[in-house]
Amino acid sequence: MNWDKIKHFTEAELACRCCGQCTMNEQFLIALDMARRDAGLPFHVTSGYRCEKHNRAVGGATNSAHTKGPAVDIACQSSAERMKILKALLRYFDRVGIAKTFIHVDA
Repeated sequence: MNWDKIKHFTEAELACRCCGQCTMNEQFLIALDMARRDAGLPFHVTSGYRCEKHNRAVGGATNSAHTKGPAVDIACQSSAERMKILKALLRYFDRVGIAKTFIHVDA
């Protein structure tokens, strides 16, 4: 993973909260970075890469995309913020899930 290509995210903020491992998919992150640029507001990532142990601990799906690298959950504070983030994400991703307090995106 070449982190020099990524402007809006750091390895530390996307790393597993359990062990610090961060095996993110580069193409996914490039697209996520472009969506962040287009949205014009920060994406607060609440869950990026997850090791298998952490994924089980948080009740993640078996074979979750979080454990393979092309997935994040982005917190949303308001409906207006959710819509801006969603519009930007849908330019680059087909797999987007909307929850009450966050948006899940994966590839």
